[in-house]
Amino acid sequence: MPNVLVVEPNARFAARLRRAVQTVSHVETQKKFESAKKRLAERPYDFVITNLRLADYNGLHLVYLAATHSARPRCVVYTKERDPWIAHEVQHAKAFYEIAECLPVTLMAYVTSALPATDRRDAAQPDRRSGARSGGRRCWDRHVQQGP
Repeated sequence: MPNVLVVEPNARFAARLRRAVQTVSHVETQKKFESAKKRLAERPYDFVITNLRLADYNGLHLVYLAATHSARPRCVVYTKERDPWIAHEVQHAKAFYEIAECLPVTLMAYVTSALPATDRRDAAQPDRRSGARSGGRRCWDRHVQQGP
């Protein structure tokens, strides 16, 4: 089972993310950047799922820290609203970008599917499927598997 680190300051949303993948992975949640940084140093993770906004720090700091570890976990950074500039920065850091409202649905697809090396979506363009369902490619994959 993959090891997943979820970094989310909101306890309710962190619990939703945990429930989304606890049947297929070992999930650990952290509320603060400092504790997540410490856990990254202590243990290898397959996935790091982080909110972009972490009080005094930015979720991208965790992506860069994760990239320095030998395990090189896949990272997903999410925000409340779609922002093409942030999406571009996240993709530049070799992480995947998602919208928070869609993440509880898409997280299972991230953890259980074979992912490309990088997020290949055009950050400047809305996803072509976003009219049907927000959240991008992984969200749509999950939507197609489960039905509308």
